[in-house]
Amino acid sequence: MISIDGIAVEFGGTTLFSDVSFSINENDKIALMGKNGAGKSTLLKIIAGSSKPTRGHVSAPKDYVVSYLPQHLLTEDKCTVMEEASKAFASIFKMKAEIDAINEALTVRTDYESEAYMKLIEKVSELSEKFYSIEEINYEAEVEKVLMGLGFVRSDFKRPTSEFSGGWRMRIELAKILLQKPDLILLDEPTNHMDIESIQWLEEFLINQAKAVVVISHDRAFVDNITTRTIEVTMGRIYDYKAKYSHYLELRKDRRAHQQKAYDEQQKMIAETQEFIDRFKGTYSKTLQVQSRVKMLEKLVPIEVDEVDTAALKLKFPPAPRSGQYPVVVNELSKAYDNHIVFNNANLVIERGQKVAFVGKNGEGKSTMVKAIMNEIDFEGNMELGHNAKIGYFAQNQASLLDGELTIFETIDRIAVGDIRNKIKDLLGAFMFGGDISTKKVKVLSGGEKTRLAMIKLLLEPVNVLILDEPTNHLDMKTKDIIKDALKDFDGTLILVSHDRDFLDGLATKVFEFGNKRVKEHFEDINGFLQLKKMENMRDLEASAS
Repeated sequence: MISIDGIAVEFGGTTLFSDVSFSINENDKIALMGKNGAGKSTLLKIIAGSSKPTRGHVSAPKDYVVSYLPQHLLTEDKCTVMEEASKAFASIFKMKAEIDAINEALTVRTDYESEAYMKLIEKVSELSEKFYSIEEINYEAEVEKVLMGLGFVRSDFKRPTSEFSGGWRMRIELAKILLQKPDLILLDEPTNHMDIESIQWLEEFLINQAKAVVVISHDRAFVDNITTRTIEVTMGRIYDYKAKYSHYLELRKDRRAHQQKAYDEQQKMIAETQEFIDRFKGTYSKTLQVQSRVKMLEKLVPIEVDEVDTAALKLKFPPAPRSGQYPVVVNELSKAYDNHIVFNNANLVIERGQKVAFVGKNGEGKSTMVKAIMNEIDFEGNMELGHNAKIGYFAQNQASLLDGELTIFETIDRIAVGDIRNKIKDLLGAFMFGGDISTKKVKVLSGGEKTRLAMIKLLLEPVNVLILDEPTNHLDMKTKDIIKDALKDFDGTLILVSHDRDFLDGLATKVFEFGNKRVKEHFEDINGFLQLKKMENMRDLEASAS
């Protein structure tokens, strides 16, 4: 068990949180929740030992191992994927090397009665007892199993880590953590940049093989599947619920309703008391009663109502101009980079008004197909856009393409044309960039704020085909829900590339699966597709076993 006792964090005269105390028990699976800026990541860093609190302390048993995966990594690129992942066992290899070195030294020494010799005997005995108590495993096989579970293929193992994107390097760090089998795993947004299959594999691992886990995540399905306890950070304190995320939302709503009722009653009592004081403060016969009520108000502890994020994103896509019956038709389309075939002879037909999802492992061609539809790359085969098809495109790296030196207002002002120019402030306000916030420079915005700003571009011109490539990365759950509702009401055609199952649920009615150099059409929604994949995987396992 690890104890967090009286933690407080203060900086620049601001208190982030104070007197925070709770325990993390063996096998606890905890979701750390709260609005952006509440202090979730700071609290995770303090538990990990990478940050220090202003007051309070964290205590854990001797030899208790805590592993931490931050949201952003600073990694070195001097070895292969296999070598980097194998560093998970560095302490075990070091222990073995130390035992061998001491044994070697003991064979050449003759001072058997000396204190130094006896100390070496004691040390090698202690190390050996610890080393041989570790379950004997095939380290290379364990590394391979975890890497492949996280989406790597065998040919990746000998490639230098420098060839991989930040998202894939994050997976290497995650593999190291999982291989260490620590007592406590701390994860800050682990599912960003992961495909659905890898997220499902990670879920299974955390549920069945990990010990205690604390996770910060905006992926509702992931959080609900792996956690059984929710700790909310709000207004400088915490609330601890023995419930998964979806149940916690109901409990929090009840808690706030009770707080509001108590607050209203207290405010009524204060008003009535103050009225009595004002009315009788000059009346001699009521002097004692007035003084008594004044003292009572001075000692009164005000009831606080937990804040609710009332800034509401008001999002509605403009009416879609009518397109032809088939806005996107792909026929026998193939794409290869040198000798690497991404997909071969792919066919897909998307009808007007359909909402479809592109799913599959990273690197199997989802974004490549989007680029082909956008005519941004060369390809073999045919791709036709239907009559009057007007495309709005949100690329996976859209947020990073924004000019950091421009303000929020300037970013939109430069691309807005026509009547919309008179409504820029209204539009920014609807996206929670109202007032002085619109003068902020883009470079100081968070990932979620940049994504919101990039999405405004889609509203500047009516379109009838929306293509969104991973639009929910860095968005909090509330914003995702609002965008999802707006997309449900969008009367055009929608193509979604996403790994967020909760976001796709109830939105996409058809799934195109990318994998094994093919594109396969499924007429189920995302839940039906995932159920089908689970059954197929089970059949594959049974066939290989027999």
